Amino acid sequence: MKEFLDDNFLLQGKTAQRLYHDYAATLPIIDYHCHLPPDQIADNIHFKNLTQAWLYGDHYKWRAMRANGVNEEYITGAKSDEEKFMQWAATVPYTLRNPLYHWTHLELRRYFSIDELLSPVTAKSIYDDCIAKLQTPGYAVRNLIKKMKVEVVCTTDDPIDSLDHHQKLKQDGYGVKVLPAFRPDNAMNLDDTFALNQYINQLEEITGIEIQSLDAYLDALKKRHDYFAANGCQVSDHGLEQIYAEDYREEEITVIFKKIRHNYALMPLEILKFKSAMLIHFALWDHEKGWVQQYHLGALRNNNTRAFNSLGPNTGWDSIGDFSQAKPLSRFLNKLDSENKLAKTIIYNVNPVDNETIATMTGNFNDGSVAGKIQFGSAWWFLDQKDGMTKQLNTLSNMGLLSRMVGMLTDSRSFLSYPRHEYFRRLLCNLFGEDIDNGELPNDLAWTGKIIQDICYYNAKNYFQFK
Repeated sequence: MKEFLDDNFLLQGKTAQRLYHDYAATLPIIDYHCHLPPDQIADNIHFKNLTQAWLYGDHYKWRAMRANGVNEEYITGAKSDEEKFMQWAATVPYTLRNPLYHWTHLELRRYFSIDELLSPVTAKSIYDDCIAKLQTPGYAVRNLIKKMKVEVVCTTDDPIDSLDHHQKLKQDGYGVKVLPAFRPDNAMNLDDTFALNQYINQLEEITGIEIQSLDAYLDALKKRHDYFAANGCQVSDHGLEQIYAEDYREEEITVIFKKIRHNYALMPLEILKFKSAMLIHFALWDHEKGWVQQYHLGALRNNNTRAFNSLGPNTGWDSIGDFSQAKPLSRFLNKLDSENKLAKTIIYNVNPVDNETIATMTGNFNDGSVAGKIQFGSAWWFLDQKDGMTKQLNTLSNMGLLSRMVGMLTDSRSFLSYPRHEYFRRLLCNLFGEDIDNGELPNDLAWTGKIIQDICYYNAKNYFQFK
């Protein structure tokens, strides 16, 4: 019987173990998409306790606690940090076979050198031990990032964000590149016209452009796109239910925008056309600057209206959606490709049903100009676990070139999430190792090891070419 979380965790044979320990384990990390708060990195904060580091904002854990019958007061409510931690500790033993069980104990080991299993029995000693460590210089957030050998962090930033914190980090000479990513979802959110108009008003103030026409709106957004580029941005990101790819004429979008500014009701087709037009404009700007554009598709958000009204978005009320992806995605990519203005693109799906669809769709638009130009992105959100990662890797292997994949990303709000890269690397090495042991791949560890190193690090380094 193997010991839990030993050195060969998830590595089922000697070949997998050699591939991981000799080739993958020590590589740096390029985290090209995450939700780490740049202000906390710029201020180099110390978390006061493990609740602040682990549970604040982590809706993965919140969902598990709710499923375990924990009252909301101990999750997002007014209970003390220690009380909240004790409720999480009481939940952890019930997360067996949920990835949270693995992540929790990997993070305790990698950051705090704690081998004990978290439970109500060990909770107090672990909590106190981590409090003491979190107050030392090595546990300031900048050092937490460096501890995991991270080279690049791309945060997720709205076009109206000031990017002051990124500027401060650059001025400080912080050894890790912390770069913004352009996330314009709010600029095309017609689910709430009042909120969109408030957003446009903010954009007016920031850019100094009076926005009463579509042209002015695009000019203002382009100005922010340019501003992001001037501050080191090289990637964009969109969180969408599906790609919007309705045919439209520019005159139609001009009229729709006027209706938006007058708070007139819009027809469903008008909403789709406006969103489609905005996506095309963003994509053209990305291509113009040589950015990488990312599309996260398929999440059905804010399902629980009562909870959403009480706690707001990103608090654990989202799920996998069953949207139609193939046809609109084909139309969108084809429109850009037909004009030779399709930027390097990464597409992530959260519904495993869409794995083969996305993997084959990316192959339609690779043109030989860049290795892996159109990427089937790593397993995301609800699929960011052993089974989901393995299925994504197998699908890409079967229908594309796994060897050209740009690897893993954290997509996390937690500074303690970087062991997810280790998790991915172990699973990747195990897949290759098992195939070699089964005679399905040649026993050429030098070449296979190179492929693994490329997937874990070098492909991303070459693909993004962060400056």
